[in-house]
Amino acid sequence: MRMDSRRRPPKSSRTTSSNDGGPLHLHHKQLAPSVDDRSLSPTPKASDALPLPLYLTNAIFFTLFFSVAYYLLHRWRDKIRNSTPLHVVTFAEIAAIVSLMASFIYLLGFFGIDFVQSFITRPSHDAWDLEDTANPNYLINEDHRLVTCPPPANTPPIPKLPNPEPIITPLASVEDEEIVKSVTEGTLPSYSLESKLGDCKRAAVIRREALQRITGRSLEGLPIEGFDYDSVLGQCCEMPVGYVQIPVGIAGPLLLNGMEYMVPMATTEGCLVASTNRGCKAMYASGGATSVLLADGMTRAPVVRFETAKRASELKLFLEEPDNFDTLSIVFNRSSRFARLQGIKCSMAGKNLYMRFKCSTGDAMGMNMVSKGVQNVLDFLQSDFHDMEVIGISGNFCSDKKPAAVNWIEGRGKSVVCEAIIKEEIVKKVLKTSVASLVELNMLKNLAGSAVAGALGGFNAHASNIVSAIFIATGQDPAQNIESSHCITMMEAVNNGKDLHVSVTMPSIEVGTVGGGTQLASQSACLNLLGVKGASKESPGSNSRLLASIVAGSVLAGELSLMAAIAQGQLVKSHMKYNRSSRDICKAASP
Repeated sequence: MRMDSRRRPPKSSRTTSSNDGGPLHLHHKQLAPSVDDRSLSPTPKASDALPLPLYLTNAIFFTLFFSVAYYLLHRWRDKIRNSTPLHVVTFAEIAAIVSLMASFIYLLGFFGIDFVQSFITRPSHDAWDLEDTANPNYLINEDHRLVTCPPPANTPPIPKLPNPEPIITPLASVEDEEIVKSVTEGTLPSYSLESKLGDCKRAAVIRREALQRITGRSLEGLPIEGFDYDSVLGQCCEMPVGYVQIPVGIAGPLLLNGMEYMVPMATTEGCLVASTNRGCKAMYASGGATSVLLADGMTRAPVVRFETAKRASELKLFLEEPDNFDTLSIVFNRSSRFARLQGIKCSMAGKNLYMRFKCSTGDAMGMNMVSKGVQNVLDFLQSDFHDMEVIGISGNFCSDKKPAAVNWIEGRGKSVVCEAIIKEEIVKKVLKTSVASLVELNMLKNLAGSAVAGALGGFNAHASNIVSAIFIATGQDPAQNIESSHCITMMEAVNNGKDLHVSVTMPSIEVGTVGGGTQLASQSACLNLLGVKGASKESPGSNSRLLASIVAGSVLAGELSLMAAIAQGQLVKSHMKYNRSSRDICKAASP
């Protein structure tokens, strides 16, 4: 190993160009010597100060290090065998320790003598410091010297976003200006404005202005006036800066179980409300639809872990034992006067146990309610199963806001089936198609086509379209559209093939009429339009169950109309009529 192969050029060595284009190395704080001077005065090496050649010096110190280490180890072994204290040392041992330290120090410097030398002789300059170099792209080549990395050829420079000028809107008072300044400087957290000011509207205005100044982007067009920001505090949305306007259309009347309902749908998709409205018309003319609530129960599934699978199975058997259900129900139901435990279904994965609790939740959608009940049961079980480790209150066996077979099979929330018989003349006059065409299309599209695609609960034409629109209008959680849109649409020719029997089966509609966004003014008005606003005092839970039935009835209308449009080949034409702005077309046509 050569000592000079590990040296790095000192920071003071710089490269410039000579008159003939060759590189010249300028020594730090000195004028560049001539070429002849450099050839006569080579750069001194650290190894030049050694009294012996480098390879002999290395051999001596390596031998000394290992010999002394071997001697000391044997001496200490003998002391341990003879019970002699290790701190009692002889003169020979002291000399050996000193020799060991000296050789060790040399070996440390063996890999970087030049670095140690430069550090001692030039305390104000670090040989590894590259701050003065013009090109910071460095690698270490084969002989361990720093080399520059040229930029890739034909690589365009990375564009940088321009720093926009801050947008400043005058505020009502000097105090508000100071608060905005504190937010933009980071001394006042934006999320604390409501608690600091005690005025939710004022907090939203200040936060909005601070956001515009920080980003340099205007929020013009996002309305802020005309909204009750107190109603969302701690319940619906954090750090508001405005609200989004979504148009609400009306489809109906929907004739369901002998009652008429005007269905509000919040959407930005053209043709959706019109199509659903046509389906409602076809069902109304045929005598309406009938819905049946099959089940009503929200779920939550914690995951716990034991040291062994045997121990986890003991808890599984305990929870599924009918004699223990009454005790667990009492513990669970203490969480709310509406929560009522219906059952517990368990599944194991090794030593991990997933417990799917299902309970009724009144008129609330019930996620928080069932979670509190589950926590009560977990605390209760901890006394008998003290080795149970609760990994999470939700283990995804619920399953919430994700497509899952357990919801498709077992149901979650409200399970509803809705059906109608559409007369042949209505199919022809209103839907502009035939019974046979609808039956065939449903089989090949909604059933076989979805199976080919590997659909999970998606055996329908566009159930999620209607579910999302009603959810947004009535203040439901839009994310739960995923499992709430599980639907299978069935069509069959009846009455000697003249009429059409159509149905939708939806096992997991998750809705509520209290809590969450249902208490906001706009959403509350839509619920009031349907007659399901708030909690039912006469029959707790009846309002949310009726809302689920209305959702299913509206999905049935939407399925019927879209399938007819596809069967008749009118889908594209309808969307061109209702889903395209004439103003946009004019703009596109103009030069």
